[in-house]
Amino acid sequence: MAMNPASLIKMMTLKNKFEKNHPKFFAFIKMVFSRPIEEGTVIELTVKRPGEDPVTTNISVTAEDIEMFNELKTLS
Repeated sequence: MAMNPASLIKMMTLKNKFEKNHPKFFAFIKMVFSRPIEEGTVIELTVKRPGEDPVTTNISVTAEDIEMFNELKTLS
C-alpha cells in the first residue's frame, strides 16, 4: 500500500519536531534497537500523570512482534 506523499511529508515533519522536543527519548529508542530484540524480551511502559499514581504495562516480545519491528525499521 503506497502512502500519499503529502501525508508522508507531514508525518516526517511531525516526527522531526517530536525528536527535537524529546531528544533523550529518541536516543533511548535508537540505543535499544541498535541490537536485535530477542523473543522473550520484556518491554515495559509507565505513564505518570501529575498528581496520579503511575500506570505500568508490559509485553513479552513474540516472533510476530520481531517481524513487525523489522518492518517498522524499514520505514525510517
